Amino acid sequence: MTRETDFEIFLAVVPGLEPTLCAELSEKGFAAPRPEPGGVTIQGGWPDVWRANLEIRGASRILARIDAFRVVHLSQLDKLAHRVDWKGLLRPDVPVRVEASCRRSKIYHAGAAAERVSKAIEAICGAPVNDEAALCVRVRIEDNLCTLSVDTSGELLHRRGFKAEVNKAPMRETLAALFLREAGFDGVEPVLDPMCGSGTFVIEAAEMGAGLLPGRGRAFAFELLAGFDAQAWCMMKAERIEQAAIARSETRCFGSDRDAGAIRMSRTNAERAGVAAMTAFDITPVMELSCPAGAPGLVIANPPYGARIGNKKSLYAVYGALGDALRMRFSGWRAAIVTTDPALARATRLPFGPPGRPVDHGGLKIRLYTTGPLR
Repeated sequence: MTRETDFEIFLAVVPGLEPTLCAELSEKGFAAPRPEPGGVTIQGGWPDVWRANLEIRGASRILARIDAFRVVHLSQLDKLAHRVDWKGLLRPDVPVRVEASCRRSKIYHAGAAAERVSKAIEAICGAPVNDEAALCVRVRIEDNLCTLSVDTSGELLHRRGFKAEVNKAPMRETLAALFLREAGFDGVEPVLDPMCGSGTFVIEAAEMGAGLLPGRGRAFAFELLAGFDAQAWCMMKAERIEQAAIARSETRCFGSDRDAGAIRMSRTNAERAGVAAMTAFDITPVMELSCPAGAPGLVIANPPYGARIGNKKSLYAVYGALGDALRMRFSGWRAAIVTTDPALARATRLPFGPPGRPVDHGGLKIRLYTTGPLR
């Protein structure tokens, strides 16, 4: 595979948010993104892989699909895996791990499938196979179709490289970015999170307003691949960072929480992300919430659900207090909350429209509830 050769690129996302990620890819200029279960597929070359890892906020990982073929037994997999151009993809001095999954296929033993591909890699390019390696080749056999991919991201993409501290049950940055988009955040209006925890919604919104690319401060697995052009990557990265900064807005983002430790964490994380000047965090209980001066914007929160933090019965009063504060003091602002329970959303007595699609979050099904401008 060369930099000039187009191939299929799969951007994984939390199921339920594929259309939202698809819209982000279109906005960022990636041609003809196509949603499919669990992600979005585009066609492109290695520069597109680099740019997607650098710029896309909602994807959890990005896979380069390097080959696909039909298999019905392990000897066939062994033969076809030896025909793959592993030498053009992997370096002999960089360890790789192989992970496999099998569904509805004649080959049903994932471990045996991974072993066959591992042996092909070692035989053809000499790369050592190690279960602890940072670089991963993924083998997916579904309905007897084997798809081979390399994970170009490495660590999951919500790990931007700036959040030093998190509180209980944190929301991932990738999920926060998608929910901000679903709530209609335009990168310009003010944002307030009244239950900010470690500051994820606030910092993500501030970065979007500031034109700060999510991958600007971290390394990626594609840097370990054979033929990686470090000079071209550095030039692209610098150019894209400069272009993104041109669209910078003066967005102001606010966070509050009743817990002093959460506010300390949020301030530290905002400083590390380079958005301290655009953010403000205060210790404020929900019932004492006040509206920031200036134009109306978006209030967005991820309140406790009762599954992990607190007792669900006591949460009705918390949701009710949030709704009271917003109705009384936030005229013209839109509201958005993430929760597992429609009854908790109703407890706010806010005029929510139909909820968003159910989204898996740590084993729980959550939905985004949004309003229009409050009256």
